[in-house]
Amino acid sequence: MDIVAHGLWVGIGLAAARRKRDIPRGAMLATIAAAMAPDLVQLLPVLFAAVSRPDGMAVLYAYIAALPGFEPALPPWAAVLTHHLHCVMHSAVVAGVLTAVVWWWTRSLWLPLLGWWSHIVIDVFTHSAEFYPVPVFYPFTQWGFDGIAWNEPWFLLANYAAIAIALAWLFATRRNGRQPVL
Repeated sequence: MDIVAHGLWVGIGLAAARRKRDIPRGAMLATIAAAMAPDLVQLLPVLFAAVSRPDGMAVLYAYIAALPGFEPALPPWAAVLTHHLHCVMHSAVVAGVLTAVVWWWTRSLWLPLLGWWSHIVIDVFTHSAEFYPVPVFYPFTQWGFDGIAWNEPWFLLANYAAIAIALAWLFATRRNGRQPVL
């Protein structure tokens, strides 16, 4: 799924949850940021490669808007680093280890980790084998489930239509004095 949709879905979920339980605004923003972080971290080498080239912005746009099989060529170092950052940030093994460490340290679940977990779970099913499959068991294997490519036009339209419906529901069912915050 795309970066913006990850943030919107987590924001919608948090706004709905906030109706039943008090969730501090800072925790909500951190959770939304954590839901978007795996893709943003993965883009850092691409961004660095883009600013170091005369045609960098065109390459960056081509990378972000690429359909499966049509990604622009990156310098080898950027391609390798982007791949490994994708693997690390989309790994349930890595997220599980970090979640266990935070749990051990604090004896509680840190809410922003749920944003990261939601990103991984959603991406397992919204990435195809041809376009950044999610290596959920990395570093043990780079295998990824062959899901629906999130950037297929019909899927983007369906996803954003569902987001619009969910937002409309949130606003239509809001209580006086307790507005959904995104």
